[in-house]
Amino acid sequence: MSLVLGIDVSTTATKAVLVDPEGQVIATASSSYGYETPQPMWSEQSPGLWWEGAIDAIQRAFTESGTPPEEIEAVGLTGQMHGSVLLDEAGEVVRPAILWNDQRTGPECDEIRRRVGRERLIEITGNDALTGFTAPKLLWVQTHEPDNWARVRHVLLPKDYVRRRLSGDYAVDVADGSGTILFDLEARTWSPEILETLDVPAGIMPTTHEGPDITGTIDDEGAAATGLLAGTPVIAGGGDQSANAVGVGAIDPGVVALSLGTSGVVFATTNGPAVEPEGRVHAFCHAVPDRWHMMGVMLSAAGSLRWLRDAVAPQLTFEELVAAAADVPAGSDGLIFLPYLTGERTPHPDPLARGAFVGLTIQHDLRHLARAVMEGVAHGLRDGLDLMVDAGLPSPVQIRASGGGTRSPLWRQILADVLDSEIAVVGTEEGAAYGASLLASLGAGWSGTVDEAVQRAVEVEPVAQPSADRELYARAHARFDALYPALAPTFHSI
Repeated sequence: MSLVLGIDVSTTATKAVLVDPEGQVIATASSSYGYETPQPMWSEQSPGLWWEGAIDAIQRAFTESGTPPEEIEAVGLTGQMHGSVLLDEAGEVVRPAILWNDQRTGPECDEIRRRVGRERLIEITGNDALTGFTAPKLLWVQTHEPDNWARVRHVLLPKDYVRRRLSGDYAVDVADGSGTILFDLEARTWSPEILETLDVPAGIMPTTHEGPDITGTIDDEGAAATGLLAGTPVIAGGGDQSANAVGVGAIDPGVVALSLGTSGVVFATTNGPAVEPEGRVHAFCHAVPDRWHMMGVMLSAAGSLRWLRDAVAPQLTFEELVAAAADVPAGSDGLIFLPYLTGERTPHPDPLARGAFVGLTIQHDLRHLARAVMEGVAHGLRDGLDLMVDAGLPSPVQIRASGGGTRSPLWRQILADVLDSEIAVVGTEEGAAYGASLLASLGAGWSGTVDEAVQRAVEVEPVAQPSADRELYARAHARFDALYPALAPTFHSI
């Protein structure tokens, strides 16, 4: 049997997925780990955890499926974006990686805008400077840990640290690379102007590659650690959201990918570099050659429902909580939830934004709270989608949803009504790891283009259509959007 291996290096686990030429998942395995919060608003992780997780997940996928390593024809990589992995001359880790959800770099974001100019920064990179991105993390280390910065000879992103351990190569795909805001979005490679202005030596940045490119092969050390055969091609892959878009087939304009996990993402493909003038939605390169994408990110999506369950009703399962919410009519009897529990990125790049229930009365109970949370998350996702459409993207003809929250038929219907679009799911829940395997299939020679790989492998099933409630939700959305400007002064004073 011929197979490809997709590896997803996420914030909480590394996943390995084995996929056959028809796109069927043969085996999957995951290895979990944690991350550290050494100070409030900080988020760090040891890169060694990713490598240990990759070894464990790969070996368990082999063992549990009975797959011999010689059946693997190529390896594709994906993972959490924006993290800063700093290595010395020998390739050893200088300090723990600063992760995408770290919020310490507000002053560094201001410094980037001061040096580059906010308009020029958005013009080149497609993005404003936000705390989640890689560039402000590098400036933070320059300023606060100059001894560590003096040792840095390589900067990588999380999945690319695993790549280096597999093959010895210092390489990055253009989708993940553009998420550093050190990229020239149109040129699809590092921006000499941005690097020079931010005092980041070009020589410490990895080589850039399109998603289906072969960046190297498994070397002897990688083979000894994982069981993979030396010489197996390693494919560039993509950041988790672009790989997930490949995995659900969102590779053409009009087909939107929506991810409803702890965070929430709306992802739309473009045929050229499209930028939202204020930088309120992200503009990155796609893992598909010669395509780009825009992306709206909210920090607490399904994570908001988890918070409600844990804080108010820990005795209930999520299924029970959602079933209770189904008893409440659309609009939650006037109750509105702002899902900014951990700050926000889209459309309000504000780490000090906070969550809120507005409109509470004595008639509301847990059922209303649960439905209001689900509706508030959908309204937050619509904010990102509206910004993309206003920037010139076509309205979606279909939204392909993935992530744990989309298992709920009620939440899928709320999304269809709030976003006013058909919601569909695909035949696998492996997400980004599955997309990485499809990109790897090009390296295996199974397909000539990403479009061919998606057409061959991705099965789509519509699961929700907009109902009459969409008109009610359109009116509710205007009330939702009025709340952040009204409450932001209070959030900031808190």
